[in-house]
Amino acid sequence: MGLMNIMLFHSTYGLRPAVHAAAARLRDAGHEVRVPDLFEGHTFDTVEEGMAYKDEVGKDELLKRAVLAAAPYSDQGLVYAGFSLGAATAQTLALGDAKARGLLLFHGTSDIAENAAVDELPVQLHVADPDPFESHDWLNSWYLQMQRTGADVEIYRYPGAGHLFTDPDLHDYDQAAAEQTWKVALGFLATL
Repeated sequence: MGLMNIMLFHSTYGLRPAVHAAAARLRDAGHEVRVPDLFEGHTFDTVEEGMAYKDEVGKDELLKRAVLAAAPYSDQGLVYAGFSLGAATAQTLALGDAKARGLLLFHGTSDIAENAAVDELPVQLHVADPDPFESHDWLNSWYLQMQRTGADVEIYRYPGAGHLFTDPDLHDYDQAAAEQTWKVALGFLATL
């Protein structure tokens, strides 16, 4: 319990002000936070532009950048966190890091490797309900698969919120859902 070392990954929009604001909120709560720029300075105004860039760079290269960003700190026991695409990245890294302390997912999940196994890794997911990228069927399957890995999973759903509802600069923003998300997420971090 106490200070966590958090690796916070941005969404497909890139490293925008909302990600820095989220990092500041976590730092204000006493945590150490790093926000790697997997898009190397590129930011986007639409999901489509961000996805096109992600596809251009390639999933393997983005994952490599994420691993290189986290590697110098992983011995400390990181909490991996991220928004949407960044959540998927955080999940992949956390499931592959035996020293991971926790996984905090905002607006996204990822496929789970068949052989993934963790020792009661605390996982918290915050997601819109419904979410265009995270269907109920997918989330139910994801939840069961994550439990099979050994993770201790909590899912918080926010009815009527947009996909990236914690980002005040986007149309998806939902202030009430965002504030509730941060309250619950900070409580989760305090228990690790």
